[in-house]
Amino acid sequence: MLMGLYIQAREYRIMDYRISRSLRMKKRILVGVVLTAVVVYVSSCCEMKCCAKKCKEPGKMSVKTEQFGKTADGQQVDIVTLTNGKGLTARIMTYGGIIVSFEAPDRSGKPGDIVLGFDNLDGYLKGNPYFGAIIGRYGNRIGGAKFTLDGKEYKLAKNEGENILHGGAGGFDKVVWKIEKAEAKSSKAELKLSYTSKDGEEGFPGNLKCLVTYALTSDNKLEMKYEATTDKPTVVNMTNHAYWNLAGAGSGDVLGHELTINADKYTPVDKGLIPTGELKDVKDTPLDFTKPMTIGARIKQIDIGGYDHNYVLNGKAGKLKFAAKVYEPTSGRVMEIQTTEPGIQFYSSIGLNGSLKGKDGKAYVKYGALCLETQHYPDSPNKPTFPSTVLRPGEKYETTTIHTFSTK
Repeated sequence: MLMGLYIQAREYRIMDYRISRSLRMKKRILVGVVLTAVVVYVSSCCEMKCCAKKCKEPGKMSVKTEQFGKTADGQQVDIVTLTNGKGLTARIMTYGGIIVSFEAPDRSGKPGDIVLGFDNLDGYLKGNPYFGAIIGRYGNRIGGAKFTLDGKEYKLAKNEGENILHGGAGGFDKVVWKIEKAEAKSSKAELKLSYTSKDGEEGFPGNLKCLVTYALTSDNKLEMKYEATTDKPTVVNMTNHAYWNLAGAGSGDVLGHELTINADKYTPVDKGLIPTGELKDVKDTPLDFTKPMTIGARIKQIDIGGYDHNYVLNGKAGKLKFAAKVYEPTSGRVMEIQTTEPGIQFYSSIGLNGSLKGKDGKAYVKYGALCLETQHYPDSPNKPTFPSTVLRPGEKYETTTIHTFSTK
C-alpha cells in the first residue's frame, strides 16, 4: 500500500512538472510576443517622428555652375543652377543675366518650366525678344532717343524707330556678366552678377557699376535686387524681362490666366508708345485689373492688339508693396509680385506669332506668355512730373522685386 501511494505521488509530481513547464513555455512565448510588439511600436514611432522632423526641416539649398557655351567673339558663358529644395529651380546664364528656365511645381507637385527661352546659347545669340534678360541701362522706351540732364543733351542709340528701347541695340541683355558670388546658404541659394557699363555706352553718360542679385529662398520666393553707382550724373532703370506661362513654356496662350494688378492708373501713350505725361484711371476700361480678371476677357478691345502698358502702382515708391498676382487654373500655379518700383509694364506677348521655336522645338505663339516688368515709367528722363530716374555720383541705385510661388 505504501509503495502504491509513493508511485501515485511520483506521478503527480511528474504531471505537475509537465504542467509547470508548459505554463513556463507559454509565458515565455507571450513575453516574446509582447516584447516584439513593443519593439515594432517604438521603431514605428521613431520612424514617424523622424519623417515628421524631415518634413518640417527646410529643403536643401544648392548652387551649381557649368559652362554653357561661347559668344561669337569667344567669351565664355556660364550657367548657374539655383535650387531651393522645395521644387523651385532657376537656371541663369551670364550672357544677359538671362533666366533660361524656371521650374515650379503644379498643384499635384509635378515640376514644370514656366518661362520661355531656348535650350542652348545659340538660340539667344541669334536674336530674341529679350527672353528672361536683365534690361538696362534704361528699361522700356525713351522718346526720340535723347534726354537733357543738367542742361546737357545726350543722344542715345536708336533701335526702335526714332526711340531707344530697353537700353539700345547693345543693352545689358547682350553682354556677359561676371559672377561675383554663387553660393548656397541655409535659407537661400544666391547668385550675384556684376557688369560695368562704360561712359558713353549706347549714348548714356557715366561709368555705371551694376550688381544684380538673384536668390531662391526657403519660402518659395525668387528675389531680384538691382544696385548701381555712377561717376557722372546719368539715368538708370533696370528690370527683368521674363516671359511667364504658368501652364508651362510653349503650352499655348495665356488668355486663361487670371491677373490682378494693384494699380488704379496707367500712363497713356502716343502712336510711338511714348507716354503723353498724363495719368489716367483704369476704371471702366479694359485695362482694369484691380480685381482678378482673365487676360483674354477684354484683350480684343485693346487697339494695339493686346496689352503693352505701364501701370502706376498703388503705394509709395521705394517701399516694398504688392504689385500683381497671376493664377493659372489648370496647373493651380500662383505667382505674386512685390516691388519697390513705382510702375509695372504688363506685356501680353503681342509680338510673338508662332514663327519662333523655343525649348523642345515648341512654337511660341501670340499671347504665349505674359511679362510683368517692374520699373520706373517709360520716358521718365523727358517727363519731369514722373518719378525721377536720375542717379548722381555718391548716390546708390537700389530696387527690389520679389516673386512668390504657390498653388491652389
